[in-house]
Amino acid sequence: MSTNHPHPHPPVPTPTDWKHDGVRVVPGDQLDGNVPSTPGMDRKAAINFARVGAQKLWAGTVTIHADAKTGAHHHGPLESVIYVIKGRARMRWGEKLEFTAEAGPGDFIYVPPYVPHQEINASAHETLECVLCRSDGQAVAVNLDIEPVEKPENVLWVDPTHPHGGV
Repeated sequence: MSTNHPHPHPPVPTPTDWKHDGVRVVPGDQLDGNVPSTPGMDRKAAINFARVGAQKLWAGTVTIHADAKTGAHHHGPLESVIYVIKGRARMRWGEKLEFTAEAGPGDFIYVPPYVPHQEINASAHETLECVLCRSDGQAVAVNLDIEPVEKPENVLWVDPTHPHGGV
């Protein structure tokens, strides 16, 4: 068995650093609401550089008011993951926001880099609550002037292990 590793590992902090540079717990009632938000949406940061020293990701919550939505935008080179806690999320995406899919509690949504999209609370009466993670701590949001198609195409989840569209 070889002990050679193809990629060098960064130096491991000494044990005396673990207390201050190790695991961090951010209580849910102590999230930072001082982050950019969209009207009808309340974002709060849990994990970022300012709070815990995170170098390569951002995580927090977003609450989307009933019947609220963002404008068309993308997040540049960042990848995003949205986990739905409560309510019904509708995502539209594409050059003309011509595709749509919905997600409910327990579902994950993945948004690749540079994909034009719009986040929508699918309910006119219920708040949508989600956890949001991004692949960098930078708040990249590029607003787009898109004339959306009137009836977007519904897209079912299809991947190699679910070739017939799972929901």
